[in-house]
Amino acid sequence: MTLLPFSWVCVTARMLEPLRWLVARHWLRESEVDAVLAWLQPAWRLNRVFARVEGRDWVSDDMLALRLRCNGNARGWQAGQHVQLFMVLDGVRHSRSYSLMRVGAGGRIELAIRRQPGGRLSNRLLDHLAVGSLLELGSVGGELQWPQQADGVALLAAGSGITPLIGLLREALAQGFSAPVRLLHYVRESGQCAFVAELQQLMARHSNLTVSWALTGSAAVPGALTGRLCADHLGGLQGFSLLACGSAGFVDSVREHWRGPLQVEAFTALARRIEPGSAVQLQFTRSRQSMQGDNARSLLEQAEAQGLRPAHGCRQGICASCTCTLLAGTVRDLRSGALFAEPGQPIRLCINAPHGDVQIDL
Repeated sequence: MTLLPFSWVCVTARMLEPLRWLVARHWLRESEVDAVLAWLQPAWRLNRVFARVEGRDWVSDDMLALRLRCNGNARGWQAGQHVQLFMVLDGVRHSRSYSLMRVGAGGRIELAIRRQPGGRLSNRLLDHLAVGSLLELGSVGGELQWPQQADGVALLAAGSGITPLIGLLREALAQGFSAPVRLLHYVRESGQCAFVAELQQLMARHSNLTVSWALTGSAAVPGALTGRLCADHLGGLQGFSLLACGSAGFVDSVREHWRGPLQVEAFTALARRIEPGSAVQLQFTRSRQSMQGDNARSLLEQAEAQGLRPAHGCRQGICASCTCTLLAGTVRDLRSGALFAEPGQPIRLCINAPHGDVQIDL
């Protein structure tokens, strides 16, 4: 039973500040306050972000845009960032990160989900999530920024890497950015070209915008490039500032071919070959468990092998769900090889391996 309308919850979030003050001073428990608020309205919470689905729009054969309205607790979010989305499936809480393509007034946001073969969460959202459903959202991240002072901006996207870039593009054009902008989106097949109608409308309204698609897995079609990223595709972009988003392999290819100002974001981790590692001692202090591990696999993998169930999401170092505190020892970033040995500082279990004996607050 819902005693309050969702719209009322959205506009009264600030009225909960006295309760937040009491919780911060341990005079009230947040969980107990949330239980009462949720009884009045399922989306009402002190700090947690819940959002109602207001619309579903297919923007390609395999990508769905979701229009959501948040409960008033989503503050400081920006288009181009990514946000965690949570859902319980078969009693297990899962999370994935999706890019914010629009952040509007009244807590309204837009994000897109691409179908993944075998993907449990993405396919459930695409096939079964109905308008009116409630979703819980988590923290936001992402560092892509529109280069306002650039003489030209190039946007390179592969697959679902289009989603943060289109969010940045929409805002830049709406704010009057007038320097040349070129967007190039790499997809396997023509049916995966996303936001085609909207991008064509933007090109009609903004003469400084040019949009192209490149097909990497099918025969050429009129007006589209073919093949993977190469130097020829970047012709005419000298002096531009470039933003790129896609898989780790795509981002590496961009770095190989580009020599100008560059911002990148990868939504998959580089495939890594696990070599037999040296034995190390792992201590998980809160769980009161210790084990012999190795210095090749991630801390997340080894904790799970011990029977622990750390919170996690992307398993790629993006969403930060698996962040824990390093209490002692040295860890190695599996992406870059960099060593980190500052006790009391946060690390992400999914992308760090023990370099020697370590203690983790888990």
